[in-house]
Parts: sequence; C-alpha cells; structure tokens
Amino acid sequence: MEAFALSTASVAVGELGDKTQLLALVLATRLRRPVPIIAGIFAATLLNHLIACLVGAWTAELLSPDVLRWALGISFLAVAVWALIPDKLDSAATPRGSYGVFMLAALAFFLAEMGDKTQILALTLAAKYDDLLQVVAGTTLGMMIVNVPTVLFAERATKWLPLQAVRLVAAALYVVLGVVTLAGHSRLL
Repeated sequence: MEAFALSTASVAVGELGDKTQLLALVLATRLRRPVPIIAGIFAATLLNHLIACLVGAWTAELLSPDVLRWALGISFLAVAVWALIPDKLDSAATPRGSYGVFMLAALAFFLAEMGDKTQILALTLAAKYDDLLQVVAGTTLGMMIVNVPTVLFAERATKWLPLQAVRLVAAALYVVLGVVTLAGHSRLL
C-alpha cells in the first residue's frame, strides 16, 4: 500500500501545472467533450506509465539498494527544480486533424508524457518498490486526480489556479522527499 500511496501523491503533485495538465485544459476548452478526453488521458497514462514502470523494475534488478536509494533521492530533488520551471505547450503539442476525440487525446497525452517528470517518477518509483501493479495504479490515479477536474472544470480553472504557488508547493514536497530518501529514511515514505 505504501507504493500505491506514494505513487499517487507524488505524481498528483508533480502533475499540477505540468504540460500535460495544460494539454488537458486545451483539449477540454477546444473540443468540449469531457468523456472521450478523460478516457484518452486514462488510456495514454496507463500505457505510458506501465512502460516506464517495466523499465524501472528492470533497472532495480541491475542496481544495488543503495544505488537505487541515491537515484530516487536525486530524482526527487531534480523534479523539485523541474517543478519550478513553467511548462508551455508548443504548437506541435496542440492536437489537430480529423481523429476522434479519444484517439486525439490518447495520442497527444502519450506523446506529451514521454520524458516528462511524472513518467520519470513512475520509472524511479517502480525501481524502488517491488509491486509494479501498485506503482502503475498509483501513478495513473495521480494523473487522473489532477486531470479529470481540469477537463471537467476547464473554464473555471483558468481563472483561479495560481500556477506559481502550485509549483512552489510541489517543489518543496519533492525537496522533502529527496532529503528523506537520501538520508536513508525511506521508510517514512
């Protein structure tokens, strides 16, 4: 249960203000079809994070627990810095064409998530924990916790979401997670 809880919380916090959350906002305001958008986000996230977690689990077999602890701690600190950098959607990430809304959302999300901080978190958490299913479920739930309300309340969210404050809180959380992990107190996580 620890793997599920930490995966859910860390990815949900990491997703706040992220480019994929901005993508959810763009899709919702342009297409105005929340159900297929949410289904596309779910399918893309599940597949993307499953791949990342499989790579993470494979990496865990190759490295010692101490190396994994350092890698996870440094990853958390790197994500803390990354969280402070505002994400922007470039025009290439804005979906176009005649694809169905579901396929458009799924493809756009899958590609936007490649190499993203939440994908890196999924990989490193899978390397730390033996329960791949809990990590995949937790990281996917973390993405959905942030993106479903974004899609459902897209119009209102653009008016009251203080992205800079969200980034600062997310960065602080990742600094704490990184320091605790590096200090060898990962049982607190």
